[in-house]
Amino acid sequence: MDHQKQSELAKKGEERRKKKLRKMEKQGEVKLIGLWASPFVLRVKVALNLKGVPYESLEEDLPLGKSQLLLDSNPVHKKVPVLLHSGKPICESLIILQYIDEVWASAGVPAILPLDPYDRATARFWAAYIDEKLFGAMRGLILREGEDGKDLLEQLMAALEQLEDAFRKCCKGGAFSGGETIGFLDLALGSLLGWLRVLEGDTGTKLLEQSKFPKLEAWSAAFCEAEPVKEAMPEAEKLAEFAKVLRQVGKSVTAVAAVAPPAS
Repeated sequence: MDHQKQSELAKKGEERRKKKLRKMEKQGEVKLIGLWASPFVLRVKVALNLKGVPYESLEEDLPLGKSQLLLDSNPVHKKVPVLLHSGKPICESLIILQYIDEVWASAGVPAILPLDPYDRATARFWAAYIDEKLFGAMRGLILREGEDGKDLLEQLMAALEQLEDAFRKCCKGGAFSGGETIGFLDLALGSLLGWLRVLEGDTGTKLLEQSKFPKLEAWSAAFCEAEPVKEAMPEAEKLAEFAKVLRQVGKSVTAVAAVAPPAS
């Protein structure tokens, strides 16, 4: 390919990019009220990256307190994340993912939710399972709730066993639940990978062991290597330090809200 053709292709690509940005600007300003350590905020960040949506990040000072903007934007649960689109708040991470998928459903941008109704319902089921069963056990281990962490670890491993089978079926031979692109179910579980690494350090247990969970182990590696994820994923070392802060603060409502799962 000669230099002139390369220049023409680059020019056309830049024009398409600018046209896309102008269209997004017309669709309204996007802001995200969040916390860098929250896996539920991470879901939204990656989804926005996947769609190529520019946004302003409004960081909360959790667990020390909550801004008036957060309290006004999510008066029911008072939790992050909250997506502000043209000033209108959308709450709960899984609901936000569906909203992003519908609003920025432009040509050339892969859908987050499966197009098939059955596959879409299945993805929603397992996403709710992740928040209830997997993160329920993770939260107990992170905050060290209760005397016996062994039971919580067993619950966590049992949930991973279920998810190994679910991902094998949902991915249908592809790298992700969306085939070759990151989808709804990938975002639901992938957002917890950093905290799973923290728990590996705490428990001395390799959680996504290749011999036990070959699909999840391969999937997690592919997920973390995706550019939209690398741009947003916090370092496990920083999460481990944040976990210490949460434990020092204790089981106050404010501390738990920083990493607590959203209502399904």
